[in-house]
Amino acid sequence: MKVSKRVRQHILDTAKVIVSLKGFSAVGLNEVLQAADVPKGSFYHYFGSKDAFGVALLDNYFESYLNEVQPIFQQPDTSERQKLIFYWQRWIDNQTQPTDAGKCLAVKLGAEVADLSEPMRLALDRGTSQIISVLAAALDRGMKDGSLTVDETPECMALRLYALWLGASVMAKITLTTVAFEEAMQMTRTLLGCVDEH
Repeated sequence: MKVSKRVRQHILDTAKVIVSLKGFSAVGLNEVLQAADVPKGSFYHYFGSKDAFGVALLDNYFESYLNEVQPIFQQPDTSERQKLIFYWQRWIDNQTQPTDAGKCLAVKLGAEVADLSEPMRLALDRGTSQIISVLAAALDRGMKDGSLTVDETPECMALRLYALWLGASVMAKITLTTVAFEEAMQMTRTLLGCVDEH
């Protein structure tokens, strides 16, 4: 990796931790650059504006996220039903960890930046659409191999489930409990036809 790409990635990695804690609007560029130990004047060498920086941050987040979850759906000798339940359990584990640093930026920034920045809204739309496509593909495979019984198209069910879990994540932040995740998992099992599995 070239030096400039390494520095750019270092800025994004540093910013992800800070933005995960504070949100996007509350974080100044100086704070990110100081934490990354990068001269202020070089920011615009890597990003044309704060909006462009936000888009890069989201694109980078979704790329990393998809790379991390892909192995779940490539496990041999595991039904698609089991893979999907494992995916949602990973979601719970991620969202209930003690710090905000590794949590979902779609949850953290979705409502905040969608109204403030069209480029960032589009980045969120692109990223969440990719996740929904991964889920839809798993649902389609599960319907074909008989491990899932779903009454809707894979695409509709994937969107429904993703929306359910985004909402559960917001409610968990509001209530500071895991009740919303427990309800989401129960609903997910029902929608996937696995209510008897524990």
